[in-house]
Amino acid sequence: MASTRDIRRRIKSVKNTAQITKAMQMVAAAKMRKAQQAALVGRPYAKLLNVMMAEAATGTVGFDHPLMQSRPVNKRAVVVVGSDRGLCGGLNGNLFREVAKLDKNITVFVTAGKKASLFIARTKRNLAAEFSYKDTPEFAEARAISKFVQQLFLKGEVDAVDILYPRFINTLTQQPSLVPFLPMGKLSAVTAGLNAPKEDLMSHDTDEIFEFEPDEETVLGQLLPHSLNFQMHQILLETKASEQSARMVAMKNATDNAKQIIKDLTLEYNKLRQANITKELLEITTAQMAIS
Repeated sequence: MASTRDIRRRIKSVKNTAQITKAMQMVAAAKMRKAQQAALVGRPYAKLLNVMMAEAATGTVGFDHPLMQSRPVNKRAVVVVGSDRGLCGGLNGNLFREVAKLDKNITVFVTAGKKASLFIARTKRNLAAEFSYKDTPEFAEARAISKFVQQLFLKGEVDAVDILYPRFINTLTQQPSLVPFLPMGKLSAVTAGLNAPKEDLMSHDTDEIFEFEPDEETVLGQLLPHSLNFQMHQILLETKASEQSARMVAMKNATDNAKQIIKDLTLEYNKLRQANITKELLEITTAQMAIS
């Protein structure tokens, strides 16, 4: 049985751990709010981008673009967007379980985030490229990933591109989602991040009038790659929101568990201390009875 000194040491150790997890929880909560706000800021821009592309498409007849060309899928690229650090619950584990379901023989992987890169390398899958991104993802970082997979598609090295990332539903729930990226389908399919309603993205004031210079086809040709870059940026922002949310919840659970352990150890310490006091009193009483 552990001594009172051992129990005191354990209580002190658990208290120190609880202080660390509490601090990490507070940091993650602050970063989570910042990440969610960053993703929400892009919604108005996404809405206007959808409206412009839809309006431009109505003024073209038989518009075609290399990024929109469908072909039989013999080789597929999947962009796996994970976190750089752990301690975020089952976020990465759930994501990697979805990766394991993909056929490695016809799939090449492009990763964003250290954890995703390490998993692909450890499981000996075909890793075409790996990218990193900051706690507040920049558009240039997303554009680099988007341009790389666009080149793979345009060169015919892959016939389709998908993105696997942890979709943010709410603070407690992040769901791994596999979304198509290339070839582009409907021109209106530009995500706004954080589950913006599609009706909100597509609705616009019918009184708005757009004039395109030099013409609609030229504008669409420029907007299509940009919309893909923007979609990638929104996915990085949403991944960061999911990561910080998962880390905040994980650290809160760890703090709560530490408090429960402290409570249980304190009860055990008090019981042992009381037993020692009772034992000493019995010894004193027995000695007095023997003397008298």
